[in-house]
Amino acid sequence: VKELVLAGMLLASRRLYNAKDFLNQLKVDEAEYTQQVEKLKKQFVGKELFGKTLGLIGLGNIGVKVANVALELGMSVIGYDPDITVKNALALSANIQMTEQLSTLLSQADFISLHVPYLPETKAFINAERLALLKYDAVLLNFSRAEIVDSAAMLNHLAVNNQGVYVTDFPLFEFKSHPQIINLPHIGASTVEAEENCANMIAHLVRNYLEFGHIQYSVNFPEVYAPPSSRFRLGVVNKNIPGMVAVISQQLAQASLNIENMLNKSRGEIAYTIIDISVKPPDSIIKAIARIPGVIKIDVLSIGQP
Repeated sequence: VKELVLAGMLLASRRLYNAKDFLNQLKVDEAEYTQQVEKLKKQFVGKELFGKTLGLIGLGNIGVKVANVALELGMSVIGYDPDITVKNALALSANIQMTEQLSTLLSQADFISLHVPYLPETKAFINAERLALLKYDAVLLNFSRAEIVDSAAMLNHLAVNNQGVYVTDFPLFEFKSHPQIINLPHIGASTVEAEENCANMIAHLVRNYLEFGHIQYSVNFPEVYAPPSSRFRLGVVNKNIPGMVAVISQQLAQASLNIENMLNKSRGEIAYTIIDISVKPPDSIIKAIARIPGVIKIDVLSIGQP
């Protein structure tokens, strides 16, 4: 996806999409071909990435990689992510300018790349009001989800700003053949290497969850990692509401089960808690925790046991 974002910027800035279509549709004979190409190529004068500003909305695993490589291309980079993790913040180059104001990014960037998950609160995240903040020739790149951009608002925006470009990996019928929209057929992860790497990663992540309760690279769950400190571990998925950890702890205390280590993290409406205990909890306690209002799921893991 990182490489495809870069390709999208190059396609838009150098007008490669339009130039290729021009050559395919040029109706001249062989004798006139070279002469006509040289005569008409001026309509495809592009712009360099060097010195331009890239705005990144969302600095997760992909956003950070795009940000860092854009700096290597000589671009300035503005980042916006109120929920950036410590891990991703540490991986981000110190030369990237962070902003707490989305309007600042939208109004200053020459290229804007979206890297946010599709959630109820991000539906039509890029709407008419936010599109109105863009430069007249800004390029918007969407390699996140189709629903994050209001398609009707985008068409209206491009009708007014005839030098703007929308690059999307989520083609819609109404975008078909639009001269300012670069439609790609949802190929963000369509490489031989990505398919093999994804298969290996999925197996690794599922194994880590089943054996240790760890969660990584989830869209809707928090990242949770804690080295096991005892023989048994509880993994509790619950609604992100106040007092849940206290109620769960109380149930364990009533059964005289001592908590040796605990880690609780949340993301949006979901929270996940890892609890290490030295003694296997009886089924009655597990059922009691499962009945707590707000608890969605509970797993009991035997660390290091078959």
